[in-house]
Amino acid sequence: MTFRAYILGAAAGGGLPQWNCGCEICNLARTGAIPSQTQSSLAVTADGESWAILNASPDVRQQLADATPLHPTDLRSLPLSAVLVTNGDIDHVAGLLTLREMQPFTLFATTGIHDVLAQNPMFDALNHDVVTRQTIALDTPFSILPGMTATLFAVPGKVPLYLEKGEIQTDLIGDQTVGVKLETAGKTVFYIPGCALLNDDLRTRLDGADLLFFDGTLWQDDEMVRAGLGQKTGKRMGHMSMNGADGSLVAFQSLSIGQKIYVHMNNTNPVLRPNSVEKAAAEAAGWTIGQDGMEIT
Repeated sequence: MTFRAYILGAAAGGGLPQWNCGCEICNLARTGAIPSQTQSSLAVTADGESWAILNASPDVRQQLADATPLHPTDLRSLPLSAVLVTNGDIDHVAGLLTLREMQPFTLFATTGIHDVLAQNPMFDALNHDVVTRQTIALDTPFSILPGMTATLFAVPGKVPLYLEKGEIQTDLIGDQTVGVKLETAGKTVFYIPGCALLNDDLRTRLDGADLLFFDGTLWQDDEMVRAGLGQKTGKRMGHMSMNGADGSLVAFQSLSIGQKIYVHMNNTNPVLRPNSVEKAAAEAAGWTIGQDGMEIT
């Protein structure tokens, strides 16, 4: 068994370019000056034959068309065995509606996330006779693929935007936002596309990991405000920024992790520009900036 990952989408919600955004980075992507990126999703396998998708983005149709390892192997069959969602955000669950074409797979999620999906009858388009729903308890290992074990764990975060009401807690601990630990062939891999802060529990979990895919939404907390594109900071959206005294570049300095890859990057993040000083700074700190189609073995 050999762990293999394929980044289906490296961008945050909206992708790059975002359809209604005329910022400099989006315009560069429109002209082909920098690579476009689809919305956050990762495909993994241990045997090269059975694959799992972590988060089903709205771009999943195009992502599967672009990912040769997941192309159909028969008239109506492809090597997709499982889909796992880490929260109820639209950019992580909307793609489930595209996967309604009678393709058998197991849908893994926590009770809280399954409940969110069940409240919207549109998701019943995933035929219950074809798509098996499996509820996963936190901190309980389970087999996600042949030769691969997964464990879900709570990550500081918040409820999806469409469920916000009253006072919003952005570092909520529960089963509404989770990270994924994958184990295969003696290797340990973590996937955490959304995280509000690196607390002591996460530090202990991640130290010594072989590979980490981590939340890279913003370069700095007030990035969108400075750009004139919104009034929300990264903290308000439940995301830990890369730069700053409490950013991930500093927070991970003391941890021993074999390889660190940023995913889920917003269209305003300057690391998406290949020659930016911000990208160089992240790489100097030991990070790789994820891109659509990037494969890691």
